[in-house]
Amino acid sequence: MSDPQTPKSEKPNPFEAVPIEVTVSVGRARPLIRDLLSMGENAVLTLDKRIEDPVDLYVGDQLVARGLLEEMEGEQAGQLAVRLTEIADLQNGIG
Repeated sequence: MSDPQTPKSEKPNPFEAVPIEVTVSVGRARPLIRDLLSMGENAVLTLDKRIEDPVDLYVGDQLVARGLLEEMEGEQAGQLAVRLTEIADLQNGIG
């Protein structure tokens, strides 16, 4: 009989190496269709969030975290990144 306290031999989980796509939502806009149709190059579409507001991270349609946008430094200067500030409880959502 195996002891339930003793961990089984750790086999690598093949799913751990599968990449997933995380979508970062910085905000939404709700223009009228006539306004959207009249927009051209260099038009500005105002979002419902401010630059310092948290962004939402989704896997598919599931909200998984929130964070703040940052700019990387050093060799990756100019690259956008997200510093996670909240991780979702996938059973109960983000609180």
